[in-house]
Amino acid sequence: MKNVMFIGYGTMARKVHEMLPDNVVLKAIVASPRSADKIRAELGQSIEVVTSVAELTVKPDLAVEMAGQDGLKQHALDILQQGIALGIVSVGAFTDEKFAMSLHDTAKKNKVKIHILAGAIAGIDGINAASLAGLEDVTYQGRKKPASWQGSYADELIDYDNLVQPEVFFTGSAREAAALFPDNSNVAATIALAGVGLDKTKVELIVDPTLEHNIHHINANGVFGKLEISMTGLPLAENPKTSSLAAFSALRLCCQLAEVYQL
Repeated sequence: MKNVMFIGYGTMARKVHEMLPDNVVLKAIVASPRSADKIRAELGQSIEVVTSVAELTVKPDLAVEMAGQDGLKQHALDILQQGIALGIVSVGAFTDEKFAMSLHDTAKKNKVKIHILAGAIAGIDGINAASLAGLEDVTYQGRKKPASWQGSYADELIDYDNLVQPEVFFTGSAREAAALFPDNSNVAATIALAGVGLDKTKVELIVDPTLEHNIHHINANGVFGKLEISMTGLPLAENPKTSSLAAFSALRLCCQLAEVYQL
């Protein structure tokens, strides 16, 4: 039997909890002070709910972050210092170089692994493998409907009232995209870290009034050949803002704890 801990207990974490295999048990949750009491009342005493890692009385085999960049930055270093392996969904936080270096150094010092989860995108294993032999260029294209961009810096770049066809409103590096659009940075950052890095990965962001769901597209070229991936990301039924594939990537990591073979 393997034990896991979640950072955060929102829609994504609840879906992962619901689908955990019988040989993997959720033992602890690190939650915000405003939600901890509600979660305790909901789950009972079989799962330890704390607001800081220092309060833990159990040591899980794995911690999985599903709380966003702020939650990750608040608790990640404390988790690694306890010698607990950490899976990260909010990969966009790695664009903060100081934080990324702190994660690396703390994990190395405590001899513990950090798992960067693929999240809402596929093909990361192929990009990572290709990078070992040499990638010439990688481009990520994120295409979303207007409502998905509203409320972000995109509001200054898009004329929503006169939008009738798809429009590229941003081109730049993954680092620049993450800085301007932090709520949409996880996919671009994940692709960049797997491949040629944050400054060399090209990003195009598109607003498309004809879409129902987000489309992610990757083009990569190198000595291995060419890779092209296009996928439509469907949200969880419980929350249209949460990617179903991102939840399932976190679930996969939990399942791997008790598997003899890992793909």
